[in-house]
Parts: sequence; C-alpha cells; structure tokens
Amino acid sequence: MPLIQLTNVSKAYREPVSGHSVPVLKGINLQIEAGESVSIVGPSGCGKSTLLNILGTLDEPDTGEYRFEGDSLQGAGPTKLGQLRSAKIGFIFQLHHLLPQCTVLENVLLPTLALTPKPDQKAAQDRAMDLLREVGLDHRASYKPAELSGGERQRAAVVRALINAPKLILADEPTGALDEANADTLTNLMINLVENSGISLVLVSHNPTQAQRMKRVLHLHEGTLSV
Repeated sequence: MPLIQLTNVSKAYREPVSGHSVPVLKGINLQIEAGESVSIVGPSGCGKSTLLNILGTLDEPDTGEYRFEGDSLQGAGPTKLGQLRSAKIGFIFQLHHLLPQCTVLENVLLPTLALTPKPDQKAAQDRAMDLLREVGLDHRASYKPAELSGGERQRAAVVRALINAPKLILADEPTGALDEANADTLTNLMINLVENSGISLVLVSHNPTQAQRMKRVLHLHEGTLSV
C-alpha cells in the first residue's frame, strides 16, 4: 500500500480582478511509497507549491481524491486533517521560520505541543537532543536563531520537521537561501535521515543538482505531472 496516492486531482484559483477561474493542477495522478524520495521540478508559478500544500493537507483539491496510508481524506474536517498533519507530516521551507525568541531546543519541540495525546515531556526532549546531536547541533541547543549560521538554522528546521517521527517530509526549496556547500550538506542530511528512518521525502527545488539526488524526479508543467 502506498503512503500517498493522488487520483485525478485538480485545483483552480479565481482571478481576483476578472473573476475567471485559473487552473493550476489538472488531473494529477501521483503515488509515493513509504521511504521513497521524490523531487518535483518545474518553472516558477507552475503549481509546485500548490501541489505540496495539497500533499500537506494545507489546501484541498477541487476534484479528485487524496489517500494517505490508504485512507481517503475526502470530506475530512479540519480537526482530523490537523491531527494528521501534526502527527505524520513534517514541513521544511526555504525560510526556516524559527521563532527568534525561542532557543533551538524550544523551536524543535514546538510541533510536539500540537500532538494529541501530549507526549511525555522528558521523552520528547531526549528525542530532540538525539536528533540535534545527529545533525551536529546539540552544542547549539540553548542558542537563539540569531546566533546560528544560515546552514545551522536550516538544520534546526529539519530537526523540527522530524521531531514527531512523521511518515512524510515536505521540503519546499529548503536550500534556496543557502550557498552551494551548505545546500549540499543539507541535502545529504535530509537524504541520510530519510533513508535511515523510512520516511518519505517530497522535495520541490529549482536546483537541478539537488533535485537529481532524489530517487525519482517528476516534472510539473502547465498543470500536469510527468516523469
């Protein structure tokens, strides 16, 4: 059974001035297995972020079906989707979105606050420190984001995405603000963490070098997805 299955998914947005419907995704069919890494590439504005938002249950398709671990999300309410998102999906963005007033450890632990039931606090903190150690940031746990380099902030964001042991990581241009060396380091880190834990990774990237590192590369063009 695939982790993710999209069947004939379409999405359109209404143009604010004319009121016309503008199609963004057209009949998308996509299947992703557990532990698989996939990159989605395509020109700016082609719908990559829209597709990622649908996969992350931040947006809903107009037509078609989304199944996660075999369960259809069609008609699922915000509570169920929120619980799924918190427990099984991790997000990494181009901008790290770390809270400046919180330490690295506090930022990493933030997603655990949304879990139901709440995890054991000591167990969550121990897992956070283990993950920070794995990415070489345990000595920065008490630092604030402003005291970290750009690469360190993104590594902290990766750990935050992993803290709830998700089944799926969605990465939207995670290396876009990094130089080539730090981009390579972050991509290596994501690949190693995903392969060692069986998590699925979907990467959106304008960087062809980083995109080719995934096991499968898909192209989104004019609303359609192809190999």
